Amino acid sequence: MIVHDVSWEIDAPREEIWSIFHPEPKHDPRETSLFNPRVIVHGDVRIEIINEGDETGLGLVRRAYFKVPWYVGGKARSWEMITECRAPEFHRYDAIGLPPRSSAIGWFRLEDIGSGRTRFHFHEEYRMENRWLAWLIERPVHHFISKDNDKHVLGMIENGLRAKREAQSAAE
Repeated sequence: MIVHDVSWEIDAPREEIWSIFHPEPKHDPRETSLFNPRVIVHGDVRIEIINEGDETGLGLVRRAYFKVPWYVGGKARSWEMITECRAPEFHRYDAIGLPPRSSAIGWFRLEDIGSGRTRFHFHEEYRMENRWLAWLIERPVHHFISKDNDKHVLGMIENGLRAKREAQSAAE
């Protein structure tokens, strides 16, 4: 099993950052389904929200498509579900991915550090199901995925904050 931890300090209150990960749906969440997902695209990562979960995001189900190294197919997908949620502070997901067959749990925690700033903590545990394959390539595959995850998660936060602030300025 590989463990990945990263933290960033962000110039935004945690409620604002939380709202990027758990936005108010602009449509009836009952209409979101496997055949009519809410889609989020950031770079070469595509996330399809299949079920919005409750008002805090608990129970949200998503499919993610992302790059993996060429020697395991170049493209992968995972099914992820939010299994614990405490707005606006913490959310945890459990995931099953292919290829290679893998499992992951991850969480983020938003720590208020004062003056309208937040420390964003991200943690993930990743395990390939095939122990022989894991012995050979688990570390480089997870490094490849995590390297891009860090860039995409931070980019999603920055882009989300920028878009949210631009929309608020335009409304005023």
